Amino acid sequence: MRRSRRKKLPEISNNERWLLTYADLITLLLAFFVVMYSMSQVDAKRFGQVSKALHGILKGGNGVLRYEEFQSEKGHGVLKVGDLKMLQSLVEKEFKSPGKEEVQTEITERGLVIHIVESALFREGSSDMLPNAINVLERVYDQIGHIPNHIRVEGHTDDRKIHTARYPSNWELSSARATEVVRYFIDNYNFPPDRISALGYGKYRPVRPNTSIENRARNRRVDIVILTMEMSLKEPSSQMYNIQNRAQDIPG
Repeated sequence: MRRSRRKKLPEISNNERWLLTYADLITLLLAFFVVMYSMSQVDAKRFGQVSKALHGILKGGNGVLRYEEFQSEKGHGVLKVGDLKMLQSLVEKEFKSPGKEEVQTEITERGLVIHIVESALFREGSSDMLPNAINVLERVYDQIGHIPNHIRVEGHTDDRKIHTARYPSNWELSSARATEVVRYFIDNYNFPPDRISALGYGKYRPVRPNTSIENRARNRRVDIVILTMEMSLKEPSSQMYNIQNRAQDIPG
């Protein structure tokens, strides 16, 4: 008996199958670039909000982070180095005066540094402000007061020793001068205290060798440093501390 042979149907090749692989690849690349972009836009306040929301979820709450709150807490407006260069030109224009070099500026890896010589703010060996210091600081604040970047005020001295009841060393003198400038900005302009800090470096950060009267006069100064965006976002804020303290108070 003769067996019937089944004819094999020709296999239909799917020439469009590669489109699925291609689409998956494009989707993965898109997700990768979205993640990389979001990582490049990190700021401390946004991180604190997200951390707070996640903490609420882990404790059994809803942990909802509304879009409006998320947008309001973003660190937009913090100036980058390019913007600080524009600010530098405004400060230099404000203090441009023939024969006077009370205020000088420079851009460093930390940000915009405004150098103010001692004679424009203080008497030698003292942290008591001169009458004209108010005018100088007002003009500086007019240019930098609206900037959301963190500001560091740094006091510096020359290498001559000081030893008085009020200032046992140059450390105390330089710190007191920086603190006086910080207090002036906070007391007179309500500048946010968590966005400004005072440091004293004594004689250890000279801009010129202490080999002449002119060089020593230049080293005795107060530097107002407007930090870059990257350094500003690394500075701790009162909101961050409040979130951390609340998290520690929650029994877990």
